Amino acid sequence: MKIYFANALFSHADFNYNAQLSAQIRRALPDVDMYVPQENAAINNKEAYADSKMIAEADTKRLLSADLMIAILDGPVIDNGVASEIGVAYAAKIPILGLYTDSQRLGAANQQKLGALQQVAENQFHYLNLYTTGLIKLNGAILTDESALIEAIKASQNGE
Repeated sequence: MKIYFANALFSHADFNYNAQLSAQIRRALPDVDMYVPQENAAINNKEAYADSKMIAEADTKRLLSADLMIAILDGPVIDNGVASEIGVAYAAKIPILGLYTDSQRLGAANQQKLGALQQVAENQFHYLNLYTTGLIKLNGAILTDESALIEAIKASQNGE
């Protein structure tokens, strides 16, 4: 199975999280061929040069050859590149597994948090773009932790 791993990759936090999670997935599923864009030095060595067309062509080629896409949804907003990749995967009918670990999604039954929604500027919950998440849900799932993501990858491998 070929997997395309999509996340922001510019901060140390994102870069290190991508490296850690992709290593965890590779340990759990050693037969998986996973493309992590930050590992492609030809286009993502930020001390070198790659123009927009080089980046788009290289990553899109790998995305379109994938059997599954992993999209990390965390952050103040979904990363622009990840949102674009989700659109490409959806259009190509490539299943997408979104990972959304933001703790601000918790507390949906808390009446104080729900009541705060009636006050201006007191939203206690994080927001994800509904169109983008809808594309994922139409052709995949959104999971909330890494172990569930690995189990979903395994199920996808088994045709479930």
